[in-house]
Amino acid sequence: MSAYGRAGSDPPSGDEPPADEEYARSYAAGYEEGVRSALRELLAHASRGRTNQELRALIQSRLARLREEVDLKRRSLLAPPRPRPFGELVRPTFGFPSGVVPTSVARPVPPVAPGASVLVREARPERAIELLLASRASFPRVVLVSLRPPALGPGGETIVVPVRGGGELGGERLDPGQISGRLREPIGAPGGALVYVDALESFVTEAGAEVAVRFARWLIGEVQEHASALIVSYDPRALVLTDVGRLERLFGEVVDRSSPARAPPP
Repeated sequence: MSAYGRAGSDPPSGDEPPADEEYARSYAAGYEEGVRSALRELLAHASRGRTNQELRALIQSRLARLREEVDLKRRSLLAPPRPRPFGELVRPTFGFPSGVVPTSVARPVPPVAPGASVLVREARPERAIELLLASRASFPRVVLVSLRPPALGPGGETIVVPVRGGGELGGERLDPGQISGRLREPIGAPGGALVYVDALESFVTEAGAEVAVRFARWLIGEVQEHASALIVSYDPRALVLTDVGRLERLFGEVVDRSSPARAPPP
């Protein structure tokens, strides 16, 4: 029982509710948001013309992973990540000046096959660029979606899709929808393309995690359909744990910077 409920105690001063009421209010607000989110998702699927069997399968899939999502949300609330300035999200390459990469790779890296999607968890683009250098010979073109595109040197076609319309850090930003429009042609061209992305954090900061996850889902579908490949380097500290799980489940492989490839979470 709270101090407010004990005999002989005075009611709290001011307009502050007792601790029990504050806890109940927070719990009810979270419960309401969870129900609201589930109903919105169900309505979205129903509006797309899903059959009853498809809706049943989608709901069962959501229920199966509900415990994991709740636990991820609990941990993210206990230790939420601090917002990071936009400038910190422009990650240097290998510790070298902007746009410079080593001319040789220290250890052999297996190339990425057509149709593959690889997510590399790293604070700065290193392992992902190793994969990019090892895999570029298997594709007629490389597409770079980066605030600071690495210099790959001669060999094959290199297409840079800018994240911002102006200079390196200035100019009007291009949202993921505009970038998607510029990616369709090179990905769908004969022979496909090797797509490299290290600007995911900027999408999260400027457009939100939901938009960034949808962009990744669309891009994975495109490379699989057109026998292309995708390498994404990202810093998991830019996302809350719930969104980290959603993002990593999309990819065929999830690689830590200094460890071998591992299967994505179930």
